[in-house]
Amino acid sequence: MPHQQKQPKPKPRSVGRPKLHELAKSSIVPVRFSAEDRRKVEAAARASKQSVSEWIRSTLTAALEA
Repeated sequence: MPHQQKQPKPKPRSVGRPKLHELAKSSIVPVRFSAEDRRKVEAAARASKQSVSEWIRSTLTAALEA
């Protein structure tokens, strides 16, 4: 009976989100708001039908492009 070599097992795929291209990565910037400012930001986000994060990003982008 001929000797058969064992095939190496394929490496299992890693669990979780696939890695992003370096240019696609964003960063998180922790920012503190006073309670009053937080309420104002939340109200402005609700009024524009955006999440707080979306509202902050769009507002900062508009200010930086002005």
